[in-house]
Amino acid sequence: MKVLVGCETSGVVRRAFTALGHDAYSCDLLPAEDGSTYHIKDDVRKHFYDGWDLAIFHPPCTRLCNSGVRWLSQAPPGRSRQEMWEDLDLGAALFSACWNAKIPRIAVENPRMHRYAKIRIINYEEPTQTLQPWQFGHMETKETCLWLKALPLLLPTKIEHIRLQMVHETPRSSDRWRSRSRTYEGIATAMAEQWGIP
Repeated sequence: MKVLVGCETSGVVRRAFTALGHDAYSCDLLPAEDGSTYHIKDDVRKHFYDGWDLAIFHPPCTRLCNSGVRWLSQAPPGRSRQEMWEDLDLGAALFSACWNAKIPRIAVENPRMHRYAKIRIINYEEPTQTLQPWQFGHMETKETCLWLKALPLLLPTKIEHIRLQMVHETPRSSDRWRSRSRTYEGIATAMAEQWGIP
């Protein structure tokens, strides 16, 4: 299969599909962390029509998710409320583009959204599925939502009974977003094994 992993720099999902023999590429405005030649450094929206069989998108969630809604009413230091709302519009536009792309099978991953995001997304639907890393072999609690088109629900592969919240305790830094947004390898492997069927 030809697989597009949109808005990914870590290469975790791309490598999971490549390991099973798929022609997988990641795409992001930033370069690939692993320096892979199977990474397209560009706006993912420019590559929707490149003949993909499956696309898995991870659009930035900072302005869309419930945890960030407070910044719409009181902007963080150094930012204005207008900038926050403009960022929300940009985030919703990217999510909309991914969700409505003309690709046969689509998965879009994001946290739960606030109502201001939902009303800005074209053809918005509630998430098809919510899952946790502890369902896929990680001792971590971090609810993740999946919006799915022409794909089955992702089935748990290994339940962990010790459940921590390490990702929420990540120290604040300029690249905190990177570790907090990284896809867990157990989830990526499940995607490749369960969705990588032509």
